[in-house]
Amino acid sequence: MSRSVAVVGGGVIGTAIAWQAARRGWRVRLHDPHFASGASWVAGGMLAPLSEGWPGEQDVLALGVASLDRWSDFGGTLESETGLELFTSSSSLTVALDSADAEDLRTIAEWVGEQGREMRVLNRAEVRELEPSLGRAVRLGLLAESERAVDNRLLVEALRRTAVTAGVEFADGPVHDLGALDADQVVLAAGTSSPKLWPGLPVRPVKGEILRLRTRPGATPPPGRTIRGTVHGRPSYLVPRADGIVVGATQYEAADTQVTVAGIRDLVADAEALMPAIGEYELHEATAGLRPATPDNLPLIGRLSEKVIVATGHGRNGILLTPVTADAVVALLEGSDLEDTRAADPGRFAGS
Repeated sequence: MSRSVAVVGGGVIGTAIAWQAARRGWRVRLHDPHFASGASWVAGGMLAPLSEGWPGEQDVLALGVASLDRWSDFGGTLESETGLELFTSSSSLTVALDSADAEDLRTIAEWVGEQGREMRVLNRAEVRELEPSLGRAVRLGLLAESERAVDNRLLVEALRRTAVTAGVEFADGPVHDLGALDADQVVLAAGTSSPKLWPGLPVRPVKGEILRLRTRPGATPPPGRTIRGTVHGRPSYLVPRADGIVVGATQYEAADTQVTVAGIRDLVADAEALMPAIGEYELHEATAGLRPATPDNLPLIGRLSEKVIVATGHGRNGILLTPVTADAVVALLEGSDLEDTRAADPGRFAGS
């Protein structure tokens, strides 16, 4: 008997779910009037749960690690089926510019180590040896060999292609009522728009601006790995791409996608503090997106009713959490659940 599912939301989360469900024999229709035009298009593409780890956030780390462990097979399958090269970095390096940040890196390394994951603390000379383009103010580094990065826009394209090949039908009309969808099951993966379709979901928009820089003839080559750091209390990252660097990211409690002068100023200044030669690059694009955030930094992955499953609220980790979310939703569709995502069950919030 044919089983049908309607997936609402065409970002990386929704498209990955649609692809995986179709591969398992579901008849899938993906609804989105503006496919992959939201946070998935703006993202930096870091897969960095270890570097963002902090004592007390065991559930956040465990979920991120569960998805990171899936990325090699998940991304490898997408690459083999499409011929696209998704991975842009094979490790990440977080650097400290002052003594307080250096102490934070030691705290992260110790705590993550206690959770069974290895990170390596590097002194100033070791950081310079790995990444000579970094600024001389760097005091300490924290290397995560297993953290990778992907080109988010190539990921969007790879997921679209594989979904089409698997038989997913794309519908570009807006959805106003989940109950009106003609399907056995419905998956709500509409990011910041999800509460409009299921009132009470604790998801809010958090604005983030990023820059895309392109190399120019004679410019210093981009770093070989993702570079992260904190400058004047603001988190900053440089993610390599085939043609340059992605610089991110600002964070505001706002719901507009306008790029501000102040945002660009801070992004450039912070990036220069990490890599002084960044000024040699072409400013190719400045973009803003809205991350779907929850109060506890964990997404919402689970059943809302017998017919509706939610997969949203991934905050700044939507790209990282794509494989584990797709696995969890397909498990729910087929009558089971996934141990790795139990902490993300929406039932932890009364409004859900």
